[in-house]
Amino acid sequence: MVEAALRSGAAHRRCVFEVFARRLPAGRRYGVVAGTGRLLEGLERFRFGEAELQMLQDREVVDDATLNYLASYRFTGDITGYEEGEIYFPHSPVLRVEATFAEACLLETYVLSVLNHDSAVASAAARMTEAAGDRPCVEMGSRRTHERSAVASARACAVAGFAATSNLEAGRRFGIPTLGTAAHAFTLLHDSEAEAFAAQVEAFGPETTLLVDTYDVETAVRTAVEVAGPRLGAVRLDSGDLVEQAWMVRRLLDSLGNTETRIIVSSDLDEHAIARLAAAPVDSYGVGTRVVTGSGAPTASMVYKLVQRQDATGTPVPVEKAAEGKTTRGGIKHAVRAYDDAGIASAEIIATGTASEVAGQPVRQLQVPLVVAGDIQPGFTGHEGLQQAAERYRESFAELPPDAHRLSEGEPVLPTVFR
Repeated sequence: MVEAALRSGAAHRRCVFEVFARRLPAGRRYGVVAGTGRLLEGLERFRFGEAELQMLQDREVVDDATLNYLASYRFTGDITGYEEGEIYFPHSPVLRVEATFAEACLLETYVLSVLNHDSAVASAAARMTEAAGDRPCVEMGSRRTHERSAVASARACAVAGFAATSNLEAGRRFGIPTLGTAAHAFTLLHDSEAEAFAAQVEAFGPETTLLVDTYDVETAVRTAVEVAGPRLGAVRLDSGDLVEQAWMVRRLLDSLGNTETRIIVSSDLDEHAIARLAAAPVDSYGVGTRVVTGSGAPTASMVYKLVQRQDATGTPVPVEKAAEGKTTRGGIKHAVRAYDDAGIASAEIIATGTASEVAGQPVRQLQVPLVVAGDIQPGFTGHEGLQQAAERYRESFAELPPDAHRLSEGEPVLPTVFR
């Protein structure tokens, strides 16, 4: 497209692309914007180096004029969007890219790959943290996804309220607290469970977490208490009927005097399993496969669509797609969230052309400048950006009506209203 547009002379026309999802995954009531910080960090490094240009030339993907354009590529346009951590709904304009056609066109796959993955993970993680209530969730899914998406998933989970991750690279890169426990292999390595527990306690102190379901849970709990004593930090359950076992283990620990020893559960947990454990004496959840794969919705299904372009005279012209089932609305969108008198969000209002105004209702503008004339704005990247995104999520979710807490299938918790 870039090569053809360079030839036609249209490549340098100023254009506006918008990112949105036509619908939420089946049964979901809201989505969580995530990945914005990663997107902006990557934008700074979005270049075509010698190796990339050589490959394009060797395979005759593009002509020499396009190679010359790519060699000097730098994004110089503007990007506006929802803050990371913001709740979104169908048709919410979560990102707007304003640049020449060639500049913006080259970003499409990158933008969608980041936002679709991270928003899917964060949206699943949000349902899990809400089901968990005050009990912390720890992300433990690195072994169930690609090594790079594992790091991105840990970050997306942190946006939506996960307390820690087992992925050390995510901890190093983004400042996320890291936690981990021993695996069954560590117990199986030793001649007895008691030897394994003793080795772990000697290395990490009695406050460590001991895995107690390699053999018989009741026997393992008794052994753990004998080895670590009353200061035993936690035991982890990773198989079987977690509700039944949690009650049994709690009673056993209390009878042995270990009333402060916590119970951590894992084993393919999702939001529904966490909700079923709400009445059980569980202290925290280790979540892996389901969260890093979006808990049944591995993509946010966001699209990147041209909504405005300059014509041959330089005049802005709204454009829209008319294909059946995939129509778009032309023109630049402005989004606000409307609230009732009690401060509870009541609607997502989207207007074309000018910022939305709602007579008699308080509103909050949802879009903020992220990149201005190629310069990334401060506060959205690194550890600071992640902390800000997590806070934005907490505040945004707190504004939603009570239906947002329900895990059952239903319509989006807020209607999308076009003005």
